[in-house]
Amino acid sequence: MSLDSVRIFLATHAPDLEIIDQGRSTATVTEAAETLGVLPGQIAKTLSVRVGERRLLVVARGDARLDNRKTKDALGGRPRMLDADEVEALTGHPVGGVCPFGLATPLPVYCDRSLRDFAIVYPAAGSRTASVALTPDRLAALTGATWIDVCQPPALPGDGA
Repeated sequence: MSLDSVRIFLATHAPDLEIIDQGRSTATVTEAAETLGVLPGQIAKTLSVRVGERRLLVVARGDARLDNRKTKDALGGRPRMLDADEVEALTGHPVGGVCPFGLATPLPVYCDRSLRDFAIVYPAAGSRTASVALTPDRLAALTGATWIDVCQPPALPGDGA
């Protein structure tokens, strides 16, 4: 059902975009990067969070982490990850296939500026084996997202992290 809601959303709003279904797991950033043959940072992971009483989605590069201080400054509170049941109920997508397209419940979507490090990013497409390729700006435009800066950059080799 979830993949179908993404198909319907894309057919309506971006008929030129094709869903890539690799037939194998893209549920984690590592699996998605390996399956698609791209860098982990190019995977656009969708985080389902609660800030105070609000539930929202943050889309960020795959190898970045939410920064509590930046999130509190940008969104007015500390982020809390939603549990898997709440994620699926709100988005209509299973964990590992969560994306900002074809949502079961309208949710605010925020794109972290870290996505702009890449010309093309790969968010999930509503299933644990499907994704879509598009530019970060197109992703934000299709989802009505607001650009924010809430992630820590990935550690560079030799940073001791």
